[in-house]
Amino acid sequence: MRLTRYTDYALRTLIYVGLNEPRQSSIAEIARAYGISESHLTKVVHQLGRLGLVRTIRGRGGGLRLGRPPGEINVGSVVRQTEDDLALVECFSGGMCAITAPCRLRRALGEALTAFLGVLDGYTLADLLGHGATDELAGLLGIAPGSRVET
Repeated sequence: MRLTRYTDYALRTLIYVGLNEPRQSSIAEIARAYGISESHLTKVVHQLGRLGLVRTIRGRGGGLRLGRPPGEINVGSVVRQTEDDLALVECFSGGMCAITAPCRLRRALGEALTAFLGVLDGYTLADLLGHGATDELAGLLGIAPGSRVET
């Protein structure tokens, strides 16, 4: 199982914005902190906004804030909403395969995908931000420790 760069950026954006709360974050500073493309990140942030995961404030002094409390942002749900295709193999999406009918691989891979997403369902953004890791994460991203509220 490999997540797309899009989903990776979505999760990293949520982590950055969550660490930076209550201050607003900008796409430029998030892109700079992670060394990623600002234009690609703009597309990711647009979808996160449509999903209600971030709130975008336009204009001078604008930026991003979390759209929900970190404890209400489920990691498994974010993955499902940002991945275009979770079909691990062709037959998951109706593709043709000579052994589809008796194939046990399809079942095994289906169970593996369900287990993978099930583990992610057990985590929220609050879990990713909390438990003593916030200062270290914030420091690595260039976020001033005193500027945020602990989750």
